[in-house]
Amino acid sequence: MKDCPFCQIVKGEKPADFIYQDEKAVAFNDLNPQGKIHILIVPRKHLSSIQEMEEEDRLLVGHLFWAAKKIAQEKGLSGYRLIFNVGEEGGQKVPHLHLHLVSPEVKHLP
Repeated sequence: MKDCPFCQIVKGEKPADFIYQDEKAVAFNDLNPQGKIHILIVPRKHLSSIQEMEEEDRLLVGHLFWAAKKIAQEKGLSGYRLIFNVGEEGGQKVPHLHLHLVSPEVKHLP
């Protein structure tokens, strides 16, 4: 999707310091952190939200959780939250599927 900011980051058209990247996903710090650590884990494939998922995408979503586990281990986190916001009413601000990894010191999530 041409105007999607996360697609632009994935393609290198917009800058981001990747904390993690592989063939299926990238991860970077949220620009508006809601905790001490707030990382977005974004699939390279554009999906607007969980609602757009097809059966073929279930392994991709599982991969996002796997990436979150690896990132948490690298950061030495023993506790954290993993959050998907779905749709505008669910607090999703960017229409590209992404998983939030947030440290225990959460300020407030919508």
